[in-house]
Amino acid sequence: MGIKKELGIKIKRMRINRGLTQEQLAEMVDVSQRTMSGIEIGENFVTAETLDKIIKALNTTSEELFATDHLKDSDILIKEIQDYIKLISNNSQKLETLYNIVKSLKKE
Repeated sequence: MGIKKELGIKIKRMRINRGLTQEQLAEMVDVSQRTMSGIEIGENFVTAETLDKIIKALNTTSEELFATDHLKDSDILIKEIQDYIKLISNNSQKLETLYNIVKSLKKE
């Protein structure tokens, strides 16, 4: 998958997670909805200025937007999750929080 498509997917995911419509984000960034659609599907690449506006509108950072942890192999992700669980195993409050997160994911 190319960088334009990957970036578009991340922008769309963040937009949806923040409860914004494509039209609302486009307005916040000062581009047309058609342009925003092109960005989200990987047809259009954003200028540095537009990217900066998107980052601000989504209340995120460039590091978060360009993070690639989600591209790791499933076996690696499972191992890292298990390692995190071991790290917090003595903290019942963190374990309960993690449990609730996992439980809520099951509902999706």
